[in-house]
Amino acid sequence: MSSLPGPALVVGLGNPGPDYAETRHNVGVRVAALLAARAGAGRFSAHKRSNSDVAQGRLAGRPVTVAVPRTYMNLSGGPVAGLVQYFSVPPAELIVIHDELDLDFGVVRLKRGGGEGGHNGLRSISRSLGTKDYLRVRFGIGRPPGRQDPADYVLKRFSGTEKKELDLGIDLAADAAEALLTDGLEPAQNRFHPLSG
Repeated sequence: MSSLPGPALVVGLGNPGPDYAETRHNVGVRVAALLAARAGAGRFSAHKRSNSDVAQGRLAGRPVTVAVPRTYMNLSGGPVAGLVQYFSVPPAELIVIHDELDLDFGVVRLKRGGGEGGHNGLRSISRSLGTKDYLRVRFGIGRPPGRQDPADYVLKRFSGTEKKELDLGIDLAADAAEALLTDGLEPAQNRFHPLSG
């Protein structure tokens, strides 16, 4: 399958500010930063029309805009809808990168549409776009230990053990996003999902 036509839009989810930069909930932002670097995009700059930070370059032979909303996670929908409209990218070709409680740490999975699994950022995006039919790069952060509240867990930093593997996982998620741009969903799933499912 040839690459999808036209410009691409990749959005990494997280919360703004230094207090959140190293938390589990911000892994999407970290993957986005790596993709921007790979695209030769230089620094992110403020895009006031969408209330996002954006970086533009080329990935997988396509012009790409890598973006990070400047809002808190649960308000991601407004900026993402603004980006989709401004850059004229159909929601079906939007790629959203986010943390995923329902996957073990470091596991990367790709999908289009489906439920949000209690993820407030995805819920906000689906509501603002009026559709769930967009691509997702899901980065596993695992379930909280014991009875810890998931809402607290996602705002904590990665453990020492996790930090040793984190860069590899971020690389893998960035590779998976590039595969979506190059090959489309099914070939990318075949490459990044093990046969066991």
